[in-house]
Amino acid sequence: MQRAFSLRPMAVAITLALGMGMLPCAYAANDDEAALRAEVAELRAQLIELKHEVQQIRATPASTAAAPANVATAASVATSATPASTAPASATSLPANADAASLPGAAPMQSSILNTAASATTLYGYGEMNYSRPTKDKSATQADLARAVFGFIHAFDENTRVVSEFEWEHAIASASDQGEAEVEQLYIEHQLQPNYGVRAGLMLIPLGLLNEHHEPTNYYGVYRNFVETAIIPSTWREGGVSMYGNTEFGLNWSAGVTTGPDLSKWDPTSPEGKESPLGSIHQELQLAKARDPSVFAAANWQGIPGLTVGGGIFTGKIGQGQPGFLANNARLLLGEGHVRWQTGPFDVSALYTRGTISDTENLNLTFIGNPTPVPKSFWGGYVQGAWRAWEHDGSAIAPFLRYEEYNTAASYEAIPLGLGVDPLVTSKLWTAGVNYWLNPNVVFKADYQQFRNESDRNRFDLGVGFQF
Repeated sequence: MQRAFSLRPMAVAITLALGMGMLPCAYAANDDEAALRAEVAELRAQLIELKHEVQQIRATPASTAAAPANVATAASVATSATPASTAPASATSLPANADAASLPGAAPMQSSILNTAASATTLYGYGEMNYSRPTKDKSATQADLARAVFGFIHAFDENTRVVSEFEWEHAIASASDQGEAEVEQLYIEHQLQPNYGVRAGLMLIPLGLLNEHHEPTNYYGVYRNFVETAIIPSTWREGGVSMYGNTEFGLNWSAGVTTGPDLSKWDPTSPEGKESPLGSIHQELQLAKARDPSVFAAANWQGIPGLTVGGGIFTGKIGQGQPGFLANNARLLLGEGHVRWQTGPFDVSALYTRGTISDTENLNLTFIGNPTPVPKSFWGGYVQGAWRAWEHDGSAIAPFLRYEEYNTAASYEAIPLGLGVDPLVTSKLWTAGVNYWLNPNVVFKADYQQFRNESDRNRFDLGVGFQF
């Protein structure tokens, strides 16, 4: 991908060199005014010619071999609120409006994909296959083609594009199988100015470090972390309209109005709500009830090279005005904050998120006797460190260690004593493993997960992932 740059520093350098006699030009020792003017005119002509060449480069479609390798990341970076990659530095996609000083291993939030190609259509995709072996129950060992994803970006003109992503999960999707086929993203992006634009359609919500950068080459470990799966559901998407932008001092932002979850879908007999409260009631723009819109806002500051500090918030009523529904005033509020420091071979990050659902007491009274009422609060957080121990010619090895705590039902609205259920015990776990990038777009992974208070969940995992 071509980087945008300015001719101004070059012109200043040439001017200073001329004034100080640093260039080996004939007039350095010649006081003839006519000769000096001729030399200056010649240099001016060369600068104009160079400027035209740069303009031609900027107008040329980015169709080199390196561009397709990063398009999968670019599709999610299109709404990015976070660093885009943990892959080797050579794999990082640099948007045309990005500064290399903001690296390594990160792309600024809200970097428009409008510069990934100047015209026509670009195809991309990613996939992953996993193997998991519990230490206590070997009969539960599984191998899975977790997902296969394909997408395209089509440029209608230099400022307007459509971005799409289609996913198949668990190899087979049918009425009798557990697989799913879904549209993960489909939106129109229009760049209003070089530093801001607008999107409309089905978009990933820019919360956390993972939701928009969920390709297997972009995170440590075989599986996506629990906090950004159970609390911030992966891959959370809503339909709506949003704006994005960036500033010269490193602040990148995004805000929008979208659909929200539908609490009337809550099933108190299913464990799904305990696995992920929001994941169990998300709508994914499938005939989505949209009486009550939601809003979100997210921002990241990347003013220091390698450092990302940011957070976001999502809120809205989720009762959706259903006739007779007892929680039409229920409101979801989810917020998160994160920090990531990538310096030299080290990559350290931390994230905390907390959500609440209000006004659920009357609804939960109708769920008495069922195992899964609607929680009042849920939360999670993790810290993670990785070390790029070896890197050569596009390959890299990075061991990592992550500690997580999360609770999908930390509290419930008060109901009469003896009729409710107890809050869940907070899950606490360590994940230790290693990522090996065969090249920037193919990764092999291995890890071991140890749950401090749920030892029956301990497991050993293997995985392979790719993107193109």
